[in-house]
Amino acid sequence: MTDIKRLFDFPYYQLEHKPSDTALVTKYNGVWTPMSTQEYVDKSNAMSRALLRLGIKKDDKIAIISTSNRTEWNIMDIGILQLGAQNIPIYPTISAEDYEYVLNHSECIYCFVSDKDVLEKVRAVQSRTKLKEVYSFDVIEGCKNYSELFELGKDESNQPEVEAHKDAVKPDDLATIIYTSGTTGRPKGVMLSHWNITSNALDSNKRLPLIEGETRILSFLPICHIFERLLIYLYQYAGVSIYYAEGIDKIGDNAKEIQPNLMSVVPRLLEKVYDKIYAKGSELTGIKHKLFHWAIALGEEWKPYGENGWWYEFKLSIAQKLIFSKWQEALGGKLHTMVSGSAPMQPRLTRLFSAAQMQVMEGYGLTETSPVVAVGMYADGNFRVGSVGKPIDNVHVKIAEDGEILIKGPNVMLGYYKDPEKTEEVMTDGYFHSGDKGEIDIDGFLKITGRKKEMFKTSGGKYVIPTLLENELKQSRFIEQVMVVGEGEKMPAAIVQPNFEFIREWIKKKHNNVGTSNKDIVNAKEVIDRIQKEVDKCNTHFGHWEQIKRFELTEDVWSIEGGQLTPTMKMKRDIIKDHYIDLYNRIYV
Repeated sequence: MTDIKRLFDFPYYQLEHKPSDTALVTKYNGVWTPMSTQEYVDKSNAMSRALLRLGIKKDDKIAIISTSNRTEWNIMDIGILQLGAQNIPIYPTISAEDYEYVLNHSECIYCFVSDKDVLEKVRAVQSRTKLKEVYSFDVIEGCKNYSELFELGKDESNQPEVEAHKDAVKPDDLATIIYTSGTTGRPKGVMLSHWNITSNALDSNKRLPLIEGETRILSFLPICHIFERLLIYLYQYAGVSIYYAEGIDKIGDNAKEIQPNLMSVVPRLLEKVYDKIYAKGSELTGIKHKLFHWAIALGEEWKPYGENGWWYEFKLSIAQKLIFSKWQEALGGKLHTMVSGSAPMQPRLTRLFSAAQMQVMEGYGLTETSPVVAVGMYADGNFRVGSVGKPIDNVHVKIAEDGEILIKGPNVMLGYYKDPEKTEEVMTDGYFHSGDKGEIDIDGFLKITGRKKEMFKTSGGKYVIPTLLENELKQSRFIEQVMVVGEGEKMPAAIVQPNFEFIREWIKKKHNNVGTSNKDIVNAKEVIDRIQKEVDKCNTHFGHWEQIKRFELTEDVWSIEGGQLTPTMKMKRDIIKDHYIDLYNRIYV
């Protein structure tokens, strides 16, 4: 088999061309447990046989909700897809009310959950859904375990029926419905076909430096999101080993154990990693303290391909040996590439981690585009700081007159489930309207400049692009999250969530008289004055009408659980404004 057209073709391709003893590796009870390609295929077929015996038919919908990435997810995925049924992944962190909406809107009839916490949320709404049964990956009293289905599928007498179902699945058939974590309103169900995602994986493959049988991947971004899911298929095609992290809080420990070569990240993770590194470095004394800050300053000037000249590269080699090698060790010592998506990366962090010999390849895409539209690649001069690289093969990008990014290609979705009107709104002559604004330079590199819908006009009639101001402000170590407001108002302003962890360290060194609770911090004149300096510095990069004239600090840490952020860490702007309406009114009223 050489022709990959459907998502379940990936493991069979790997089995034929690049079989691995460590295709998928998950940690159970403290032990990394590998699964070979052969076992992966065998278990997927056993699952398909079992699902047929449960009465699953073509176009039936089955939900998977998992708190962390794990091998069971892949087995279920292939087992479902090769029957012509659809896998409906659901974010574990959304509310039980949203579980109910997605399960009902997609008409799921079975649901597979990872653990007790997820099970409880499903049980709370199960009676109001069409679910016939819920199975769990963990052993949970009172819940059927998914391993029971391997017993049901042990008898291979209906394998010819599985094969007939596989043969009947066409590349353009629906594979999955992914519900986007909308920043406003109910999530939309994005319909993606087998070929949408398969073509995207094949076209993205050449952008990553993967070596068959040698590269180790650490996977921790939610596999229910199309970004990580696409990469998992791509990794299978490349014949590399995928290790699933125990959770985002265990990334450092897991990286030291498995020594990954590549992993996908979101900017927020690298910001947190850097903050911890900086806090430790600031505690150094004497020559070590000076060396640390010298290396940081040097890293912030990094440019690719030796553009800074031999003298800079000589100094950098010293910094790498003395300082940056410790950064590498903290992530296993062999990490050479990080693929970043979901939000804009601060150019300063791209430079610093690249200086530390961990190249950050920033990409761009949307759920509706399966998702990759463009991504950087260090080879062949296809890397530029501040850019998301060039569009991948077979994906066409053009910039509309109003600056919006339009996308056309085999990766563009089939449409929004049960919502032809919304589908029609975002499509023109085969081009998908991304809602993002961008520009393409003379060399073909794409740069994202903001969100079309998030741009607002002040009462003076001047346009402001809040994301540009926010990205500039978030380069400050004193600011963790910030939302720029001011639509219809006389001036732009900002609601700021300080970086409490960093500020506590700053207080210890500079202002021992200041309290360190979140409430103390947001009310301390010293902190407010210091953040004002950061705002003033940001304002120098913008026109007078764009500058932030006032800000207010919030003592909350913005989070998915708190409702301020979507599962992909994007701000829910309307909800944040409503939640902090008192701060908003203090600014404007």
